[in-house]
Amino acid sequence: MAVKLRLTRMGGKKSPFYRIIAVDSRKARDGQYIEQIGIYNPVKEPAEIRINAEIAKKWLDNGAQPTDTVRDLFYNAGIIESTKAFQAKTTAADEADKE
Repeated sequence: MAVKLRLTRMGGKKSPFYRIIAVDSRKARDGQYIEQIGIYNPVKEPAEIRINAEIAKKWLDNGAQPTDTVRDLFYNAGIIESTKAFQAKTTAADEADKE
């Protein structure tokens, strides 16, 4: 099972907020998820971001792949050092798995 860290949309029409979740990559955007990691509300000024760093690091260490938006949110929250370093780490791990 490939786990992804991604956003799921919540809220009403024209007032969205998002949950950051760990989910099986084959599930629908707003489908059943494994665990909630945090929330992201872009409507508030400034945007509200609450992430449980401990849970996020656990999923990243277990091989979950964040989407581009979630990766940027993690970088801004200080959970991952840099997006380029994270991409290099995952690329190296993928190449090692192929061998």
